[in-house]
Amino acid sequence: MTILLSALAFILLLSLLIMIHEWGHFIVARRSGVVVEEFGFGLPPRAKTLFVQKGTAFTVNWIPFGGFVRLRGENALEEEDRTGLGSFGAASISSRIAILCAGVFMNFVLALALLTCGFLWGNWIPTYVSFDAMRSDAESGLINMELAVIIDDVVSGSPAAQIGIPEKSILVAVDNQLIENPEDVTRIQKDKKKVTYKLLTGEGYTEEEEFTVSLEDGKAGVIVALFAKTFSASDYGLGTSLYLAFREAGIMTHQTVLGIGQLFVSLMKTGKVPEGVTGLVGIAQLTHASILDGFMTYVRLVALLSLSLAVLNILPFPALDGGRLVFVLAELIARRPINRRFELLVNGAGFLFLLAVIFLITFYDILRLF
Repeated sequence: MTILLSALAFILLLSLLIMIHEWGHFIVARRSGVVVEEFGFGLPPRAKTLFVQKGTAFTVNWIPFGGFVRLRGENALEEEDRTGLGSFGAASISSRIAILCAGVFMNFVLALALLTCGFLWGNWIPTYVSFDAMRSDAESGLINMELAVIIDDVVSGSPAAQIGIPEKSILVAVDNQLIENPEDVTRIQKDKKKVTYKLLTGEGYTEEEEFTVSLEDGKAGVIVALFAKTFSASDYGLGTSLYLAFREAGIMTHQTVLGIGQLFVSLMKTGKVPEGVTGLVGIAQLTHASILDGFMTYVRLVALLSLSLAVLNILPFPALDGGRLVFVLAELIARRPINRRFELLVNGAGFLFLLAVIFLITFYDILRLF
């Protein structure tokens, strides 16, 4: 039952993200006077035409993922077809820019709406890329966090290792002096030959143990670090939730751009897909994991993927919205249309390249399954 639910959630996720993207293109194209010849639910081949409205055929297609819009003259080669009445090429440059950006805009809006709802009603914890940022928000009351000092590692052969001091235990006190920062350990142990550690160990750090450890040059052979013992979100109002949504979107966008950059660098250097970059198979796994974890985890995944889709589409790469936008901007600068054959050739090559990258990512996704 869970597998079936995950499969339905996966199809819904992809369809929602792509359909809202295409709906953005559809609405702005219509308002710009461009004829939308087809609004397809799913991908071709076509299964059935549902109805025709204002020159647009609304269709259901056999491949049940996402959808598409087909604008008049969008892929036409001849100038007469490309710039005919109601065609994409006949629209003003500002209208074409708006049409191309509308899908990305809708994905950003969807992500921001979901993130705002998550912080407002789901008490989500924001994403942090540094401990300092986390501690700063805790001090301002944006999150609730209790800090402790954890024994992050025990050096092999050291006095601490010889008496069995456990890694990942919380160091409460040294010689009955409470420890609040890693620097406290160095200060207390200075010029001493032996100290007593009071530790919290076990699951949930509920067991208290004491160890007397010898020191060598004031060191026991443990590596200590600050650690968030407890961590939870505050109750956010609408204004704070909206602020956190924009901040989260910024962090996610930055991480997505870094991930795409790492992907292309890795492909050029090694021909391999780096860890952390995933395709449809990986997204299906993430969807299944989010369903097991709860509805709000699934919603957060949808928000993340909506932002990723927006960032990917606005990149100035052929065949993507951003790549097509480059040709419109080039026309604006040159004050004349770019050679249509060249544009179609570049976009076609870009599309084939993207298909190859998707195939390679999927291949590595499947390898990771085993």
